[in-house]
This record gives sequence, C-alpha cells and structure tokens, in this order.
Amino acid sequence: MADPKGFLTTPREMPKRRPVDVRIKDWHEVYEPQSMEHLQKQAGRCMDCGIPFCHEGCPLGNLIPEWNDLIWRGDKEEAIARLHATNNFPEFTGRLCPAPCETACVVGINADAVTIKQVELRTIEEAFGAGNVKPTPPDRLTGKTVAVIGSGPAGLAAAQQLTRAGHTVAVYERADKIGGLLRYGIPEFKMEKSVLDRRLNQMEKEGTRFRPGVDVGVELTGADLRRKYDAIVIAVGATQWRDLPIKGRENRGVYQAMEFLPWGNKQALGEVTNPDINVAGKHVVILGGGDTGADCLGTSIRQGAASVTQLEIMPRPTEERPSGQPWPTYPMIYRVSSAHEELDNRVFSVSTEEFVGDGNGNLKALKIVETKFVNGKFEPVPGTEKELPADFVFLAMGFTGPEKWHLVKKLAVEFDDRGNIKRDENYQSSVEGIFVAGDAGRGQSLIVWAIAEGRSAAAGVDKYLEGETQLPAPIEPTDRSLMV
Repeated sequence: MADPKGFLTTPREMPKRRPVDVRIKDWHEVYEPQSMEHLQKQAGRCMDCGIPFCHEGCPLGNLIPEWNDLIWRGDKEEAIARLHATNNFPEFTGRLCPAPCETACVVGINADAVTIKQVELRTIEEAFGAGNVKPTPPDRLTGKTVAVIGSGPAGLAAAQQLTRAGHTVAVYERADKIGGLLRYGIPEFKMEKSVLDRRLNQMEKEGTRFRPGVDVGVELTGADLRRKYDAIVIAVGATQWRDLPIKGRENRGVYQAMEFLPWGNKQALGEVTNPDINVAGKHVVILGGGDTGADCLGTSIRQGAASVTQLEIMPRPTEERPSGQPWPTYPMIYRVSSAHEELDNRVFSVSTEEFVGDGNGNLKALKIVETKFVNGKFEPVPGTEKELPADFVFLAMGFTGPEKWHLVKKLAVEFDDRGNIKRDENYQSSVEGIFVAGDAGRGQSLIVWAIAEGRSAAAGVDKYLEGETQLPAPIEPTDRSLMV
C-alpha cells in the first residue's frame, strides 16, 4: 500500500485554480500545475482498503489503489501502464469526469476522499511529457473491417480497441473535425483541444482511419456500409436535445446549448473572430443547472456578457449527502464548478412560462415563476411571477436519446422504450453485425461510461468477427449501478 498513515496525516489538497480575474480573459484551462511532491502525498492518502469501493464507483474498473501506490513510490512508468490497462483516455476523464470513484472512496465515509481524479490526470500528463505514451499498432491484421459511426469518447474507445485487435477501422464523423462532443461541446477552458489532437495522432499512427465531414446515411448509405464493412458500431451519442415549446419559442435569441458552445470553441481557437452566436455586452439566461449549463456560463463570461443568470427548476441541493443517497453512491449535492466560481448567479426552484419578444421577433425577457414540488410535479407559486431581461437564452436541459436520423432508419435497428437503440448482452443491435456503444444505447450519461461502453462494445465486435476475444469488457449494457 501507499503511505500507511497518509490518510490520517495528510489533508486532501487539490491544485489551485488560476485567479478568476486572470482566467476569464483567456480560454486556457483553469488549473495551475501541481508539484509532483504534492501529488505523491495525495496519492499516499489511498489506504489500500480491503474492499476498494472506488472500483465499483468507476465504470471502467480503474485499478485505483495500484496506481496510487505506484505514484507514491515514484514509479511513473508502471503507474501509466496500470492506468492504461483499463482506460484508453485518462487525459479526458482526468479533466471531465465528475469522479464517482471519489464519492465511493472508503476514506470518504468520514473524511475527505482521495484526489483520485487529479492523480489520474497527472499520471497521464507525466507519461506524455516523458514520451511514454507510444502508438501500439497490432502485431497482425485480421483482414476484417469495421466502421465506427461517431467520434465521441465511446466511438474513439471502440475504434482504438478494435484497431489494436488487428481489425481495419474507419471512424466517420459528420462534423468537420473528429472528436464529437469532446471537440464541439467541451469548452477550451475545461479541456484544450490540443489534448484531444495529441491522442488522435497516436490513434492514427496505430492504424485507425478518420473520416470527418461525412454525413453517413447520405453520402455513404446504409447499404454502402453493410457492403464495405464486416461490422458497424453506432456511437452517435444522445444528441436529441430537450426543448421548451412554450409561448415565444420562435423569437430570435433562444438557442440550444449545443448551438452556442461550438461557436465558443471556434472563437477560443481563433477559427472565427466574430462568432455567429456572440453574447458580448448582452444579457444571458441559461436554463438548466448541470454541467452543460456551467459550460454555457463560462463561455458567456469569456465572450463578455453583460450579465448571466442560470435557472434551475429543482430546489437548491444540500451541501451534505442526502439520507437517501448514502455512501458509496454518487450524491446530488450543491457543487461549485470553476465557472460558478467566476460568476454564481444561480436561481433555484423557478420555471419559465414565456419567452417575451419585443414585437419584432427578438427576445427581450423571460417570464418566470417560482415553483414547488407537489404530488409528484412542479406547481407554480401564485404571485411570484416576474420578468427577467434576456437578449439570449440557452437551453441546457439535457438530451432525450439519439437522433432518429436517416442512417438508423435505413439500418432498421430497433429502439427500446426509452428511445435508445436496443442491444443485447454483446452490444449487438437487433440487426446482425451492427453494434451500439455509448449514449446512443445507454442514454445521456458520463464520459467514463461512454469509454467503458466503447471498450465493451469492441469486445462484442471482436467476438462476432473472430469467434472469441481477449479484449476486456468492463460493463454489461444493462449495468446502471452507481450511475450518475
């Protein structure tokens, strides 16, 4: 184990965030570097408990006590080997995962949990810095071909696993560049896109082929895919966003979060100087209190919004674990993201009743009302109605499942009662040879679940093509334990 008294003598310490007044003037990541000495002390807090519940908290089954101990001892090469054994992209999860492993940490029962996520991130960054992340192409090719549709974390994980198994893999993406939500939905201040490009470069050298800018189902039909490839993996995510069809929805200025965030990234990267959706000097309201809403908040701040208000229909969470969400489950508690540290103007227990226009088709305000939860539904509180000035509103209310677009219709796959693509225990859809990974089959979830599903789906594809597989399958498609 690591330091036998580490969890008793060393307090939890996270790396510092850059000063707010500095970081809101640029798009760089918000955290300052943490010294290796401090990181090793944090890794030494891992108590090597008899039953490491962090394994259960992590859908990937990351070998957390092992690489904590190795980092504490200074064995960086073996640490990254153990980390990569279960996680293709720790540089993504180390930045973007909400760390359900930490809420399942045994130390966290009556003290502050181990900083698992930060140890993970620094382990992979140390490895990249030392040149210890090298391409691992297969020893032989099987002669089998696989098409992966969608280049988010699930698609990329499936592609890397299948490429390393010796199959010839092509990843198709309808956007201009590979990466899916990693590129177009995650703001630069949470993960700089050079981090994504660095991993894509490794995958290309391993043999994975990338095909961006291809609208599969139109330019390449379903019949073309079946004829050209021995297997297909659908990893298109749950991109069917939840809308709010109330009075005034047609006014200019009301956008979905995923219509806004890509423009922020293009601006951050210098690809555009005047983005199509630009909130500089404008009053912004964000509907939705989750991570996507926080991403819209941080982006709006950096664009120079005059004001930003974030609305949430749910009441303000408690700062302690609710009694109905005991350890080791992931609790719904009050959290302050880096964006909220920059500007926290959240309003809870309110509902939007109308998008108020100016008479010329432009948004000028929101009509909102306080709510209370009665008999299983939210009821407006009489006498609490008011208008909130708004030039822009961004809807960040989640997603309802995969788009029912031309490709899935032409492939004739079936959907379950939740609107997701149905699959069996091997991640195969109702159509032989077509597999499903990530949010398209699971529903809206976390990056760590997407990577785990990509790895599991790859094992199913490899078994289908070869009759057996040595690829690991970390989760069953119906496993929703500790899901957040």
